[in-house]
Amino acid sequence: MAAYQTNKIKSYLKPGKRVHLVGIGGVSMRPLGLVLQGMGIQVTGSDMNASVSTDELQAHGIQVFIGHSAKNVQGADCIIRTAAAHNDNPEIAAARARGIPVFERAQAWGVLMQSYKNAICISGTHGKTTTTSMVTHILMAAQWDPTVMIGGYLPALHAGHRVGKGDSIVLESCEYCDSFLNFFPTLAVVLNIEADHLDYFKDLPDIEKSFRKFAQLVPAGTGRIIANGDDKNTMDALRGMDYITFGLEEKNRVHGENYSQDWRDFQVICDGELYCTLQLHVYGRHNAANALAAAAVAWTLGIPGEAVARGLASFRGAGRRLEFKGNYNGADIFDDYAHHPGELRATIAAVKAMGYRRIILAFQPHTYSRTAALFDDFVRELRTVDQVVLAEIYAARERNTVGISSRDLANKVPGAVYFETLPEVTTYLRRIAQPDDVILTVGAGDIYKAGEAMLE
Repeated sequence: MAAYQTNKIKSYLKPGKRVHLVGIGGVSMRPLGLVLQGMGIQVTGSDMNASVSTDELQAHGIQVFIGHSAKNVQGADCIIRTAAAHNDNPEIAAARARGIPVFERAQAWGVLMQSYKNAICISGTHGKTTTTSMVTHILMAAQWDPTVMIGGYLPALHAGHRVGKGDSIVLESCEYCDSFLNFFPTLAVVLNIEADHLDYFKDLPDIEKSFRKFAQLVPAGTGRIIANGDDKNTMDALRGMDYITFGLEEKNRVHGENYSQDWRDFQVICDGELYCTLQLHVYGRHNAANALAAAAVAWTLGIPGEAVARGLASFRGAGRRLEFKGNYNGADIFDDYAHHPGELRATIAAVKAMGYRRIILAFQPHTYSRTAALFDDFVRELRTVDQVVLAEIYAARERNTVGISSRDLANKVPGAVYFETLPEVTTYLRRIAQPDDVILTVGAGDIYKAGEAMLE
């Protein structure tokens, strides 16, 4: 079925065709729209709300409708939709009624990557955006001129995407709804596997099965799989397959040695030989692991170690990945996208190594299903900081059918406070900010606005 869909969508992704993108403001829909436009395709799109993303698309001459309506699909040869747009969306329903074919975003990316010699697909529960960004920096330092799709903002690109003229494409590859199974990787990276997206997957074994299928997409003999040898779930998922391991521990083919205390300086060893010495500008054990994954990609592709060292020395982090926003009343404000207990743990650990007097965490859980499924894990991580400020759960694609609130988390975390609205969060943070504090706004929704409002 996947091969049939791929061949079908191929016939529409040609110059002169008109393609309509439902949810065009999304992190991987926006670059898709721009890449398709660059191929000579007429692109239109729609999104629920106007945003910086829709402004950028309009500045590039793409017509964007704000709000979903059946009339928006008139004249389209095909529709490409984001995973959040279901069959009850008025545009999807209208397209189906009129016989206009509807494809998934991931199917379109799958077709596009087939025209590249190297299709580098970076997967994992955590670290995808950062590692994809690190690989991008390395390929640019090596002058490979890559095409890039990142699920976030990379300052070096002033965007989350890049259209290059080289023979390599780098894509952040997400497991949600099995979307990465539409891809055609020649080099697949598995950073780690944890229980997440339990609104779609049954349980951890179900998630591991999906990652295994993803790794099996790599062509035997010519392709490569790079996997985290320190991560038990990854090793379980890929058991019996042929892969190159990376990790912090010495047992891995690509590993680090002589780590500095803050994990920013270390040597990369590949098959027992010194490959390069890294001096990172991002903190934390998790970022050292991400850098080793990126170095493993470069080593596998035959890129010299000095280009890896140069590329990673120029990397200052991706947008919303422990991103420094400014200082208020002597307190530093950072913003981070963490929305899973494992990511929360990694972010907090990295900040603890930075030596602030007090860590104030303003957290906005992402989706009701995730908050309910991982409730006890969230409570455990939230209890490790000095002060927790909870914003209401960000619904994203969901309705609150489980009857859960951030107030429930606040009741389980000593000293935590809960606010229904972001302006209330901002007011409270302003009141408690003191010199030598660090204030973290954390979550995959719009919690970053609370920190930005403090600085206005």
